Amino acid sequence: MRLCKIALLASVGFFLLLVVFNNLFDYPSNYGFVKHVLSMDSLFSGEAQSWRSFRDPSPQDNSYWFHHLSYAGLILWEAAAGALISVGTYQLWMRRHAPARTFNLAKNVGVYGLTLSMLQWFVAFISVGGEWFLMWQSKVWNGQDAAFRMFACLGIVLLFLIQKDDESEVS
Repeated sequence: MRLCKIALLASVGFFLLLVVFNNLFDYPSNYGFVKHVLSMDSLFSGEAQSWRSFRDPSPQDNSYWFHHLSYAGLILWEAAAGALISVGTYQLWMRRHAPARTFNLAKNVGVYGLTLSMLQWFVAFISVGGEWFLMWQSKVWNGQDAAFRMFACLGIVLLFLIQKDDESEVS
């Protein structure tokens, strides 16, 4: 069970670091998603809620910087979660033969990383993007299904990880 927990945690860390890599090296594609969600420019309700939007970004417009700062914040959030999960994976690997109490305590950093990532998908994408910026109304820029999938997958890994190990599970 310990190796399963370590493997799942490692796979999440790997995934998040790939997300960060893609967001940095394919900046325009993923920035476009953030820009359109914050601009609220493809909603079926039209202008009814446009007072919430940050539109028409240009270098002279404050919303231009808001779009880039928002995207940078998402990347840093993903990187922080990925780093915590990677460190947590390493700590679990190093304690895989330790007594159950020691192994259970070593889960904390991984739990923090998973929680941080879950908060991003739920708060930033489902709540803020989905409800404040009404992303759910867009046929093109709706990322709520993907965000929910990530939230659910991370939650399953978290629930499995926090299951207490006992002495019989020492490998």
